[in-house]
Amino acid sequence: MTTKSIAAPAPTSGLGHSLKPRQLTMMGLGSAIGAGLFLGSGAGVQAAGPAVLISYLVAGTLIILVMWALGEMAAANPNSGAFSVYAEKAMGKTAGGTIGWLWWLQLVVVIAAEAIGAAGLLFSIWPVIPVWVLALVFMVVFTGINLVGVRNFGEFEFWFAILKVAAIVIFLLIGAALLFGWLPNVPSPGFSAFGDFAPNGIGGIAAALFVVIFAFGGTEIVSVAAAETENPAHSVGKAIRTVVWRILVFYIGSVFVIAAVLPVGSDGLKSPFAGVLDLAGIPGAGAAITLVAVVALLSALNANLYGASRMIFSLSERGEAPRFLSRLSGSKVPVAAVGISVAFGFIATVLELLFPEKILPALLNLVGSTCLVVWGTALVSQFILRRRADRDGTELPLRMKGFPFLTIVGLVLLGLILVVGFANPESAGQLIGTFILILVIAAGCFINAKSKAAKHSTSVE
Repeated sequence: MTTKSIAAPAPTSGLGHSLKPRQLTMMGLGSAIGAGLFLGSGAGVQAAGPAVLISYLVAGTLIILVMWALGEMAAANPNSGAFSVYAEKAMGKTAGGTIGWLWWLQLVVVIAAEAIGAAGLLFSIWPVIPVWVLALVFMVVFTGINLVGVRNFGEFEFWFAILKVAAIVIFLLIGAALLFGWLPNVPSPGFSAFGDFAPNGIGGIAAALFVVIFAFGGTEIVSVAAAETENPAHSVGKAIRTVVWRILVFYIGSVFVIAAVLPVGSDGLKSPFAGVLDLAGIPGAGAAITLVAVVALLSALNANLYGASRMIFSLSERGEAPRFLSRLSGSKVPVAAVGISVAFGFIATVLELLFPEKILPALLNLVGSTCLVVWGTALVSQFILRRRADRDGTELPLRMKGFPFLTIVGLVLLGLILVVGFANPESAGQLIGTFILILVIAAGCFINAKSKAAKHSTSVE
């Protein structure tokens, strides 16, 4: 991406602008490095073997292109509605409202899942406090953190992300020592696993691709948080450049070590980081990684509550949600927006604890493919808005290189991933559920827009 010395317009909302560039960077990094990497990466290796690295490279390329596109739009128009606002500018109010509500629904469902998941993991190594109590405590604590101001939220998320990054760096160092035979009294597995690089062929790589793609979900929150930074053009550009290469190094590096050490069919793939550390003879590896996974889930819960509150705040400002949700506290926090976002999470958490494995799986199935829709909308919006800006001679503070070719490449990759998803019965059901939800939300947004237009027309007359 190229940066010009053009001042980006200041956000028009009354939100604060106290997020620092380092906090924005670590927020994007921390949102992407979650339980999907620490606990879920083994599923990708199980499906494709070492060839899962190809799946990660494809998914990584897509997220780079999406981040560049979002960065260009966020620098030019920093807004807490981010891709929802850009979709509205590019394709109309119904498109903007639909993508905003869809993303909000995904986050509030995931908030409940993360609270219960973190509680369950912590209980597995510290069976003292019941899971339901831990889950509700987590919800209360992180609601409080989100209510005290964006600077405090950003600092908390920064240190959460630092812990996760430190865990990955330590893992990569131990993994390298194991592979090269530098650990005393521990035989090296070498790189023999790569002799059978793709044990399940192209089908395995394709199956792993759909698993892998969701591990990168969450990075789009950088574009939402850009509205609360002091210098969006500089902060967003730096955050995106840093997040992109660090995600690739951490993800590709970690998965390379896992694929080299744990063959397809290994029990260690159920918790791959712990499996590698156990082979390296590191005592307490399982408990340590479980704690890191708890931190990863709580970090994501914190960030997702922030993102959900800012998105519905923006929807309220634009008349797509009740007006009271855009009211701010003295510390410039949308208290009502935080409250309504966490309320759904509380309800879903209580229902899931009363009816285990019935409520959340159904909700997650509906919103499971939301990140693909958000990324696709972001690419289409950037394509339309960039062509409009170039046609009108509008200067942009941040410009995506290789336009329009790279934007089209991103859309093609996204299309291929959807084809792969529909070819698999399990993911096809999830995609169909998400698209039905989109149609329902779009119908509601369309009716709302028509109603407001009719009222405006009547008042003018």
